[in-house]
Parts: sequence; C-alpha cells; structure tokens
Amino acid sequence: MPATFRFSSSLLLVLLLLFPSPGTAQSTDEDRDDSEAASSAEETSSAEDLEELRRRVSILAEEIEQLRSGDSEQLTLTDERRRQLGLAPSAAATYRRATSGVSLAGYGEMLLENYADENESGVGGAPTTQFDFLRAILYAGYRFNDRFVFNSEIEVEHASEIFVEFAYVDYMANDNLTLRGGMVLLPLGLVNEFHEPTVFIGSKRPETESRIIPSTWRENGGGLLGSVGPFTYRAYVTNGLRGAGFSSAGVRGGRQKGARALSSDVAFSGRLDIAPVPGVFAGVAFYSGGSGQNGVVLNGETLDVRTTIVETHGQMQVRGFDVRALLARAAIDRAGDVSLALGTPIGKPIADTMLGGYFQVGYDVLSQTTAGFSLTPFVRYENVDTQHKVPTGFTRDLTQDGTFTTFGVELKPIPNIVITGDFERVTNAAEAGRNQFNLSLGYAF
Repeated sequence: MPATFRFSSSLLLVLLLLFPSPGTAQSTDEDRDDSEAASSAEETSSAEDLEELRRRVSILAEEIEQLRSGDSEQLTLTDERRRQLGLAPSAAATYRRATSGVSLAGYGEMLLENYADENESGVGGAPTTQFDFLRAILYAGYRFNDRFVFNSEIEVEHASEIFVEFAYVDYMANDNLTLRGGMVLLPLGLVNEFHEPTVFIGSKRPETESRIIPSTWRENGGGLLGSVGPFTYRAYVTNGLRGAGFSSAGVRGGRQKGARALSSDVAFSGRLDIAPVPGVFAGVAFYSGGSGQNGVVLNGETLDVRTTIVETHGQMQVRGFDVRALLARAAIDRAGDVSLALGTPIGKPIADTMLGGYFQVGYDVLSQTTAGFSLTPFVRYENVDTQHKVPTGFTRDLTQDGTFTTFGVELKPIPNIVITGDFERVTNAAEAGRNQFNLSLGYAF
C-alpha cells in the first residue's frame, strides 16, 4: 500500500478513537445536579463541532477510497481527451497523475529486415539482412499542479544516437483549452504524434509519413490545443524547415529537430479533427512556412522558399476492425531555383509538388472471443511520389515514384507488447524496387 494511503488511514483511525460516535458515550450518573443545565448551551456547541469533525473525516475516508480504487476523476484520461492533447498512450503518463510529482514511461522497438531472393545482391553495397534496435525511449514528466505539466521524450536511436523528441510545458486552462510551449510534435498525419509501436500497425511506419510528413517531426515553438463539441484542434507557430536539406527523396532532410534551429523563417501548422462516435475520427492538417533560412542563395540572391504540406486522414477502430487512410501533398515554391542553388543533378531535382497516400485495413480475429490478446492480419497499399511535378529543365527521378504493398500479421499477447511480421512488395517507375521481409518487436509502458 502506498505511503499516502497508510498515513491517511492512520489519521482517520486516530480521529475516530479520539471522537467516538454519540452511541458509544452514555451517562454514568443519571442524578446530575440541576446546576449543569446552565452549561447545556456550551455542550450543544461542542456537539455541533464534533459532528462537523465527523463529517470531514467521512469525506476524507471517501477520498482515500477513491484513490485506492483508482476512481479519482483526476486519474481518468479518456482516449478522446488523450488524442485532443496529441498524445500516444504511454506519452500521456504524467497527465494521469492525481497529485504533483514525477512520471516515467517509455517504449522501444527492434526491426529485422531481410531482402527477398531476387534482391539479395543488395543495392549500392547495402546489406541483404539487417537487425536494428531502432529506438529506446524514456518519457519523463512532472505535474506541478492541476494546471501546469511538463512532458518530454528522450530517444536513443540505433542504440547509439541520443535525441530529444519533444519537451514542453502545458498550461491547462480548462478541459477545453491548453497552451503549450517548447519543442513540439507537429500535428500532421496519423503517426507523427502517435508513433509508439503499439499504436501504428506494421513493422515499419508508412513511407508517406516519412518522406512527405517527415515523422518524427518536431520543432521549437508553441501554440494552443483544445476541443469544441466533437471537434478537436491544435495550432502551433514554430521555426520553419531548412530548405538546404531538401532532396529528390522529399523534405525529411529539412527537419531541424530543435538543435540550434535557424529561425529567420517561421511556420504555422494546424489540425482539425472530428470524432462523431467512439473509435472513429477524421480530419485535416496543414503546414506552411518559409524554408530558406537565409541559407539558399542563387547568383547572389537569397531565395525565399515557402513549403506547404496539406493532408487529410481518417481512422476507424470498431468491433475488431482497424481501418486507416491518409493522403498528403507537399509543394515547394521556386523548387527549380532551389535545385540550382543546391547543385542537385538534373535527374534528381527537388520537386515542385510531392504526393503520397495509403489505405490500410486490419481485423483482429480474436476480438469477439478473447480479451487482452489480439491477432490482426492486415494489408496496406501505399503510393509515394516525391517527384510528382518537377521544375522545367529537370527530369524526374523515377526511383522516387514507388508503390508499397504490405501484407502482414500483428500479435499482441498483451496490449503493451507487439510482435509483427510482414512482407513488403516495392515497385517503382524505374523498375528498381526491392522487396523485403520484416519482423519487429515493440513494447510500451
């Protein structure tokens, strides 16, 4: 039993011993002198004080029982409220605290990639089989009081590289409005904010949410989030991307990750979701901001590079079915000038527009018979073209127009552990796709 419960229970016992109920106190002298009648008013006052004390002790006992059973209202964090805050399940640990103090949680994932027979020679000397401990994560948070919360994610990637994935302070003005400042996850897509391996399906994250929505995407800034009826929203102002890191493969290299981030250009991002019924939500999100950061120069001119990303998404988790879909588009102003300024090859330019999207469906075959144990076959069809439209004078890099079809099965012996095996068939316009088998192990706590 926690120390708080032991102390409160002991205090309650002492108070009850010192102030017994009226039924246990009986007069032992029925022939009291009539002179005691003069003190009756004082006795009445004392009795009232005693009754008030008993009432307060009763309230204390009820609160202790609520804490013991986990029924305290402060401990309740619904899935809807968690999504409103842009938090995956383990990332929300500090928001579940009933009192001030430290919270710890985390997750991790390991991935085995084995390339199919026809591609065993590898590409560019790449290994044909790779085993990688992708991530080991520690969430560390602190609840200062009912209004202020600090939350952070510290990540070790590939067993050697340490990053801060997010770190911010929330001021929860009320149940429908929160102000947030620090290093934040941008509110785009189905994975960027909700990237724990027990949340998304598949050994690997979708390609669209890596190349066009560059998950995990975090920048420095702040904003607000909240809800109005069935609608939830998030809106941030942050530093912009760094256009000098763009390539024919997408905008992923432009992330600044909060490290001495160039901020000559800022960006705005926002998201609006509607959840008409439990388990179902859909929405739109966008990002728009300067990406030049005074670092893209052509013929002595500092280029003003604006990057805009728009996406629409939906998810349904009902009666064992898990259906997800997303469509994203990125546009880069003056992409031709940026390509020239960065010296990219004619056949590998930065594109004017990029497109990507996927549709995924899975079904837990044990959902109607076994609680807490799930087995979910799934399929995901995805197309990503980071060379959808290229500037005049350049040619498309056909290796970046790819289709990814993934078949697999996800096993969860308990909700916090996931084992996934899948086969990924990759084709592209250059006919240089490489199929592969994947096996992953993930956990969250």
